[in-house]
Amino acid sequence: MCRGTIRRISLPLLCALVLTGCGGNPVSTSPAVAAAPVAPPAAPAADTAGGFDGQRAYDHVADLVAIGPRSAGTEGGRRAREYIIGKLRSFGCPVDQETFHAQTPAGTVEMTNVIAKITGARPDVLMFATHFDTKRLPNFVGADDGGSSTGVMLELARLLCARENTLTIWIVFFDGEEAFGDWSDTDGTYGSRELAARMALSGDLRRVKAMILADIVGNRNLRIKRELNSTPWLSDLLWSTAKRLGYEDIFVSEGTSIEDDHLPFLRRQVAAADIINLEIPYWHTPQDTLDKISPRSLAVVGHVLIETLPALERRFGAG
Repeated sequence: MCRGTIRRISLPLLCALVLTGCGGNPVSTSPAVAAAPVAPPAAPAADTAGGFDGQRAYDHVADLVAIGPRSAGTEGGRRAREYIIGKLRSFGCPVDQETFHAQTPAGTVEMTNVIAKITGARPDVLMFATHFDTKRLPNFVGADDGGSSTGVMLELARLLCARENTLTIWIVFFDGEEAFGDWSDTDGTYGSRELAARMALSGDLRRVKAMILADIVGNRNLRIKRELNSTPWLSDLLWSTAKRLGYEDIFVSEGTSIEDDHLPFLRRQVAAADIINLEIPYWHTPQDTLDKISPRSLAVVGHVLIETLPALERRFGAG
């Protein structure tokens, strides 16, 4: 095209306008078109996932992300808590709010755990738990870290609050899981440490037969290793259920040790297991955004939890 195509423009000028060089690549004159965002993998139909609706869980994550940062003791944290309470009540769940004051590197901070206490035929308790607060970082909305597992637990509550259960079920939304400074035994897990201590004093802790924690479970390429601090028989049950459902590529056999909200219960001799995918490149960065989350991943985790419940009821519901 450089030679003789438009006669009224000199050859050097034409090449400069149209090409990067006469032998070079053409310069596009059309407007730049941004690549369309890739839609997340769709959730399976709820009737193929034990009734668990991954899209509903995803919608909860989106609503929480829209609130923005949700650190403990902030307005965003309060709004997230009110959102959770409102959804639980709309599902017909009885809701308890347990407020406490935690001593943190930032001073005394008011925090509130939210608990849906679903009375069953027996008083023995199965506890499902997550945290809803986000790390105190600029522009950190915690779509995966705090958001994904909260979405899962809200959808789990919708199902379990509407059914008759053999055992009493508590679905707990912990405040203050994140450290205000560097993670330590005294900075982080504020809500779970508070609840475990309260339950030990009241005598309710001995009623808890198993505690299953979910945290960071929404990644599109979800890969959950066995958490090695967790109670072996409970992890075995979760992973064998996942394998039976065809999710062995997500619930993998490799192990890793992670400190999380299950530890205060393990330290008080409660069987507990953590479902977590910490090996994500955006952990505790502003890139932990909604585009990282997949409704399918949320559905997989929810399906495993729902299908594990009957085995736990058989184990503890007799007698």
